Amino acid sequence: MSINKVMISGNLTRDPELRSTPSGTSVLTFGVAVNDRRKNASTGEWEDYPNYIDCTVFGSRAEALSRILVKGMKVAIDGRLHYSSWEQDGKKRSKIDVTVDQVDFMSARGGSGASDGGSGRGAQEVDIPPAPEITVYDEDIPF
Repeated sequence: MSINKVMISGNLTRDPELRSTPSGTSVLTFGVAVNDRRKNASTGEWEDYPNYIDCTVFGSRAEALSRILVKGMKVAIDGRLHYSSWEQDGKKRSKIDVTVDQVDFMSARGGSGASDGGSGRGAQEVDIPPAPEITVYDEDIPF
């Protein structure tokens, strides 16, 4: 058995693009910037390193979300990883993106603050402190 589940939260890096497949299925694509916090070895300061994640939504949800999502909006995404590969200019290319199952809105359209993303839970924007630095020695491992 394998599990393919991903949860990310971050800000939209661009306005979503809505397209349709030849069979008429709506496809919405957008990008989300997700920060990774690391301690800079030379300065000792914590720094954010962005990861840019491409996301895709299919069907009627794609149409509805295209009217709501805008660049800069903070969202939480639940979905699945999707691998694709192709050949371009004689070179093999590949990428991994997220096929979106659920979107929670963590900021109002065009603003900041909390709003309910249709999940009934409501979401809040919270600054999370960096994880503490932990050092584990071999003698600490019980096996």
